[in-house]
Amino acid sequence: MSWKKAPHHMKAGSSKRQPVYFAGEYLAPDAERRTFLSDTSVIFNVVQNLVKTARSKEIVLFDNGETLGALRKLAQDYVNFCKECWIFAAETTSKELLQFHEDHYRQLHTCLSLFTVLYVPEPGMEGAPVGEELLDWLNTHFIEPSTDEGKHLATLDRPWEDDTFWPYLTRATLRGLSKACAFFLETLSQHRSTYLQGISRALIPLLTNHPRLNQFSAERDFAIASRRWRDRIKTLRFELDRVPEDVRDDGFQNWWEQLSDVVGILEGRSEVVKRVCVELGGDWKEVCVAWSMFVDPRLRRQDLPDVVVEILDEVPPDPTNQEDVIHASLFLGKPVQALRDAAHMDIWLSAHLADMMEALELIEPTPTDDSDLSLRNYYVIQFAEYLHSDLNCWRHTVDYLCTCGEIGKKMADEILIRVPLRLQSPKDSDAATQESARIRAGDLAGMLKEVNASCFDHGREEVRRMVCKIAAQTFLREKEYGLALSYCASAEDWPGLGRIVDRVLEEYITQGPSNFARSVANVAPSLHALQAQSQGRNGVFIYRLIFAVRFAEYHQRKSNKEYLSAAGDIVVMLKEEVAPRSWWAVVLTDTTDLLRNNEIMPFTTAEAVLLLHKLEEILSRSSHGAGKDYLSILIQCSKNGGEKLALQKLQDVRLALAKYYARCAVMNVGGKTTVSGMLNM
Repeated sequence: MSWKKAPHHMKAGSSKRQPVYFAGEYLAPDAERRTFLSDTSVIFNVVQNLVKTARSKEIVLFDNGETLGALRKLAQDYVNFCKECWIFAAETTSKELLQFHEDHYRQLHTCLSLFTVLYVPEPGMEGAPVGEELLDWLNTHFIEPSTDEGKHLATLDRPWEDDTFWPYLTRATLRGLSKACAFFLETLSQHRSTYLQGISRALIPLLTNHPRLNQFSAERDFAIASRRWRDRIKTLRFELDRVPEDVRDDGFQNWWEQLSDVVGILEGRSEVVKRVCVELGGDWKEVCVAWSMFVDPRLRRQDLPDVVVEILDEVPPDPTNQEDVIHASLFLGKPVQALRDAAHMDIWLSAHLADMMEALELIEPTPTDDSDLSLRNYYVIQFAEYLHSDLNCWRHTVDYLCTCGEIGKKMADEILIRVPLRLQSPKDSDAATQESARIRAGDLAGMLKEVNASCFDHGREEVRRMVCKIAAQTFLREKEYGLALSYCASAEDWPGLGRIVDRVLEEYITQGPSNFARSVANVAPSLHALQAQSQGRNGVFIYRLIFAVRFAEYHQRKSNKEYLSAAGDIVVMLKEEVAPRSWWAVVLTDTTDLLRNNEIMPFTTAEAVLLLHKLEEILSRSSHGAGKDYLSILIQCSKNGGEKLALQKLQDVRLALAKYYARCAVMNVGGKTTVSGMLNM
């Protein structure tokens, strides 16, 4: 946490409050890291679907072979993907450009694969001995002895004279590398000691025929074979002990002691296994694996922690090595501690481990403290907050948060309503221009489409409506009235729709009839859909929109000299009361041109009477104190004029109507008639 530095002009001891900034523990993801996070989120989403389906069917995941097998496959997908990233980082030439180097992904790989071995076994193998799988894990991730050592010894005529021969042979025995052991034991047939020659020849078939669980269809058969094999090892020990002490040294070193250690490992003598591993530079992991292979070859997963506790008392993990600490916690059967340790390495690891642990019921699904968060949700939310440091990852952030109960969903809501929609008319990017063009053509595209899809996927309907409101406000500022109305209706924001209609009508007041007609041109297509969508009390907003569209169409027709159609619009607006009363005065004022046109008679006598009745109602009500209800819009259109000027304009309309009515009487017309050569009246 860091305090913002106070300005220089502030006096010492000032009590003025300053902002407090919280520094994140992790850097925002770069492009390479973002790819890793994005791709693994796909696996995470599949895990969620698996768990959701299992719970809906009331299936206990770890007790069901099908679901456990599916989860194991997904866990292995995490492992494989970490391996791919490890290889990619290792092959990258510009390593200084990588936010996380190859060793980081290697550590993720080892931790996840160990978790899979210990906690997500193959269906049917939950209660089987675990030694074989642990040995495979150790040999995959921590290769010993090295290949170079073996190649070096293989080139020697008398390899036993090399200082690395017996350590290599002993290490290969611990690691179950029977072929390598057999090869170098065969070289001892050239040794000058006949005792060593005979014992090494007897040892070769014992090593190559060491019973392995995967060689048997039933554990019982494996146990029988292991006992028989152990009896043969006892026989070999008897032969080894009969070697006279004066021939146990070949002049280079005491071969008998070295070979005795190898036989002691095969015998399963725990003190020999511990001592040899330490002398060879091995750690507690190597001791544990050798224990499960030789000391107790039938050791099960559930019994492993008791053995590990004993081993760690003598060979503790390296507290400065975070990877080693996580391994120890997993071996000890302490998932909560493993999550705590994993969070220090990479919050991605702790989140995804916690997710699978809760599915396997390794950790409690209920809140463990006053935070109302389960352990799983705590780590997933921590990871989501890290994701949120990169705006490009907002979709993944929402996906993770929406799996964390109501708290997570509310956090996701706040992110969704703040995603930059980029709806403004673009000026630079060609891609943005294309996206904008699609949106303005009526398509749901770009970021707006993604946000809507995310809301739909997670059932965040209220948020979707809020986002539509935000989009509507943006389009309103851009004077894209058709789009603004469409998104406002999608949000079911009827008062907002009313405000948009008001803005549309303001175009007439501020910009005049021509600009008003152009602005409303893209509103008409939305009207039919809105009429079908709105119901009951929301109809008042639609009526106002109908008036705006009809009024714009009237001016468009009048500008195109379609006077008869324009007159028809006026009559409909007033007769069917489409026009609000506050606009009657404006509508009547706009008919003056039609009434004074000497070339056409656009209104019938009855229609002229209708206009006159509306005019008289306005004048009568205004004279009795209701001028605000009838004259407010006309006053605004008059700019600097007040009620007096508005009434004067209406008197002009009255005069035009009187003359028009007189013309109708003189011509004795009851319909719409074109008149040529008529004199001005």
